[in-house]
Amino acid sequence: MASLDGKTVFVTGGSRGIGLAIAKRAATEGANVTLVAKTAEPHPKLPGTIYSAAEEVCELGGQALPIVVDIRFEEQIESAIKQTVDAFGGIDILINNASAINLSGTSSVTMKTYDLMHSVNTRGTFLCSKLAIPHLKRAANAHVLNIAPPLNMESRWFSNNVAYTMAKFGMSMCVLGMSEEFRRSGIAFNALWPRTTIATAAVANIVGGDPVIKRSRTADIMADAALAIFVKDSREFTGNFCVDEDLLREQGVTDFSSYRVDPELREEDLFPDFFI
Repeated sequence: MASLDGKTVFVTGGSRGIGLAIAKRAATEGANVTLVAKTAEPHPKLPGTIYSAAEEVCELGGQALPIVVDIRFEEQIESAIKQTVDAFGGIDILINNASAINLSGTSSVTMKTYDLMHSVNTRGTFLCSKLAIPHLKRAANAHVLNIAPPLNMESRWFSNNVAYTMAKFGMSMCVLGMSEEFRRSGIAFNALWPRTTIATAAVANIVGGDPVIKRSRTADIMADAALAIFVKDSREFTGNFCVDEDLLREQGVTDFSSYRVDPELREEDLFPDFFI
């Protein structure tokens, strides 16, 4: 039996990138997957929609439920959770992956952008968790995974992009607080972050384009690390701020060459991610 056979995974930001990679990995393990994202129509700069993502999940043997949702709106999340429970019978795993990024400094960032990042990253994560918790309490091995960095309150992580760091650390603080709040309920809250940059549309369009993409890893490393978390006992493994490479090394992985976008590069040539 596959490790997630019959489990239901709810993924925000599931139309592409890390969210889609985790969804596809879960599908290979027998999971039902709800893909929640805003992208219903193809975007000129962003690959994929929730519908193309659902097709990829189904091709791997999973069941997929694509739902157009803007996680800034409570009623849309409530509807998506209800549709998920109606379709699959419950929710076992929540992945808070949806995120907005802007690396502008304080003088340059607009308040509209500031509000977007905090509404999607911190508020969206809190809200999705809040609404999923009643269903997660009924799951046998419930996990919430936030794609968020380790909490490190040093000025160097804030100084260049205060607004973005605050919004991402808000996701991390949800792990810090909720892991303890719901420990007795058996719901695990953990964070996962990459050691290197990951080849996603955000990295390509915002962080540094092709030069950074070439020195990145694929999202598959995050997907494999996420699976390693989901199969752990939720009552024992909670409140952790995991880094993908470190976690996989603990699982016995020693060769990471298959994750490199450019297989000819050395590990030391890879571009380190933010907050690491």
